Amino acid sequence: MPRRRHLLRAMPALLPLARPALAQTEPPWPSRQMRMIIPWPPGQSTDVQGRLVAQLFTEKLGQIVVPENRPGAGGQIGTNMVAKAPPDGYTLLAASIGPISFSPLVQRTPYDVERELAPVASYGLTPFMLLVKPEFPATDLAAFLRLLHDAPDKYSYGSSGVGGAQHLVTALFLAKAGLQALHIPFQGSAPAVAALLGGNVDFGFDTPAAALRLVREGKLRALGLTTATPSRLMPEIPPLAAVGGPRDYDIGGWNGLMVPAGTPQPIIERLWTEVRDGLARPALRQHFETIAVEVGPRGPTEFLDQLRQLWGLFGPLISQLGIRAE
Repeated sequence: MPRRRHLLRAMPALLPLARPALAQTEPPWPSRQMRMIIPWPPGQSTDVQGRLVAQLFTEKLGQIVVPENRPGAGGQIGTNMVAKAPPDGYTLLAASIGPISFSPLVQRTPYDVERELAPVASYGLTPFMLLVKPEFPATDLAAFLRLLHDAPDKYSYGSSGVGGAQHLVTALFLAKAGLQALHIPFQGSAPAVAALLGGNVDFGFDTPAAALRLVREGKLRALGLTTATPSRLMPEIPPLAAVGGPRDYDIGGWNGLMVPAGTPQPIIERLWTEVRDGLARPALRQHFETIAVEVGPRGPTEFLDQLRQLWGLFGPLISQLGIRAE
């Protein structure tokens, strides 16, 4: 027993001596390849933005940042991978409104956003578009509303998955407009757009990154935007609220960067600084605006406030409408 007490008394003195030696063996971050987990298939808005930021970090941090598409379960599979990853700054999340803001409100997710993920930066805001094929019998929103009103559940819409952003953006629009339609979920935005183009669904809501080119080529028709404020990047497409839609319908999607909770604050601050400075440069800003993102980066604290505001706004509404993912 005396020997044990002696060792315990000696430990505090030994630990300070060990720390400098340990610190010397730890290479400065980043010292190896990093990965950007994208919880959606290629071509979706989150994918495009995530790859742009991965390239920015590759150029600025001196290490390759490899984008990895890990789609499934409305973005939850890839999001959970990052939530459970080591908090060492080498695994990044291309985060989006669906699996972060919406999914936890409509189902039990395998991750706890506030406990397992840390916000780094949101990039800006992008509206969704209400899309139909050119031959769809309604050529404007007023005719679209009449069609769906007169034939409940006759028309169908696609989405990127149950409880995802497209599903809830659409469900909220239909609820506010007093309409009913059949929901057909797909594994991501690209299959949902393909189903719309192929005539397998009648309409859908999607981002400009996924569908604006198709609209401008005449392959799809956009009946309006989900944001109440007109977009300077798409002045030819009016807000739905301004052309006969629900007056209080105003929803935009955010995309951003998150890391596992517990990631050292200096790493978070460095990542945020590179995002902020990168989006201030015309070249990268133009890439984001090409996919109709109204650039307006927010840092860790403002980003967290944004998340909490959305939970507070949509939580009661989703509960009221009884929207639940199976």
